[in-house]
Amino acid sequence: MFSWSGGSFFNRKLKINSIPMRRGALSLFFLIPTMLLAQSGKLSKDHSDKRQFVLFDVEFTYTKEDADNSTPSKSHYYVKGDKLNSEIPKDWTSPVDYRNGTVHIRLEVLEKPPGQAPSTWSLCYIPNKGQGNGYGCTSTPVYYDKGVYEKDIPMTSFWENESIIWSEGIKQMDLVIKDGSGGQGHAHKRADHEKFFPTKVRITMVQVAAGSKYDPSLVPNLPDHRDDK
Repeated sequence: MFSWSGGSFFNRKLKINSIPMRRGALSLFFLIPTMLLAQSGKLSKDHSDKRQFVLFDVEFTYTKEDADNSTPSKSHYYVKGDKLNSEIPKDWTSPVDYRNGTVHIRLEVLEKPPGQAPSTWSLCYIPNKGQGNGYGCTSTPVYYDKGVYEKDIPMTSFWENESIIWSEGIKQMDLVIKDGSGGQGHAHKRADHEKFFPTKVRITMVQVAAGSKYDPSLVPNLPDHRDDK
């Protein structure tokens, strides 16, 4: 009786052809986790690279005339436009959380009149969208003479920080020169204003993400040493 063996031949061929398919599937099985890990590593690196950013770094001379004529408010120096870092994130809450991080404030006083009058600069965040008061301010340390003064401030601790909708970002920073009393102690109002003007300063603000620590090596154009006062 005639016996058809095509089925056996077909099965053998199918088994032979399936070998490279299994090998391909096995390779894909190991490749996918590798690709995912690589992507995860890239994301981690991207996020670690963004653990801090320079909000602004400005150096300027400020005179009594500048203070009297600044608008809309006196004793103000406005940091906006190309004076701000062009890579400021739109959202300060995600994917990197700067809102619950810290701000590192570095003040370098290059010129100051004699008399050692206590001075400070209020540093006010002007948001794209605010609530309540509509803006919030931190400040430099109080200083008496030339030198470098630095401090770290939690972003949740300064005056009216909750009046800023941080997910909408920042459009401007207002720097306000004051006497040591802060508050309404604008330097242009002082009878002894010659102890405050003219002055020359460099002010740098660095935003540090929650859970990270300020790293001065990541800030361009800083001296290799710190001369804290």
